[in-house]
Amino acid sequence: MSLPSSASQPEKPDDRSGNEAGRPAGNAANWDDEDPLPRRLTATEAEAFRSQRNAPSPWRVVLVQVETGAVISLLFGLLGGLPALWSALFGAATAIVPGALMARGATRMADSKSPITTALGLLGWESAKIICSVAMLVLGLLKLHLQGGPLLVTLGGCLVVYWVALAWRSR
Repeated sequence: MSLPSSASQPEKPDDRSGNEAGRPAGNAANWDDEDPLPRRLTATEAEAFRSQRNAPSPWRVVLVQVETGAVISLLFGLLGGLPALWSALFGAATAIVPGALMARGATRMADSKSPITTALGLLGWESAKIICSVAMLVLGLLKLHLQGGPLLVTLGGCLVVYWVALAWRSR
């Protein structure tokens, strides 16, 4: 039986000793340092930056919604007849009419000087858009007795255009 040795075993030297002992390793050691100020863009660089970041016009988005709604409605009309066509057209209108209402409000508020006025105006137009959408859905489904499937599918297809507009903006 062997007894454990009382001789001390050699220890690995600590890389972080002295002044470096309390600091994080790598680039994180400079977390207290301030970042350098960004440089100013020249007029041509600023114009190039703006041209890359332009958002599509809200009216362009409404136009693409009209095109999308027309294509989906025609497909439903070919497959399901006249009742499906009318339902799909009403579903497209349920996205397009409130979208046009919001586009009008957004383009009117673009020239406002006050950020608070702009924000409150856009909030009001967005509220009007939601109320109009819900009212049209209730009208189409409960009062006009349209087919729910084509109406909702076309409405969904037109609403997808908003996501496509975000992809246009990120290009």
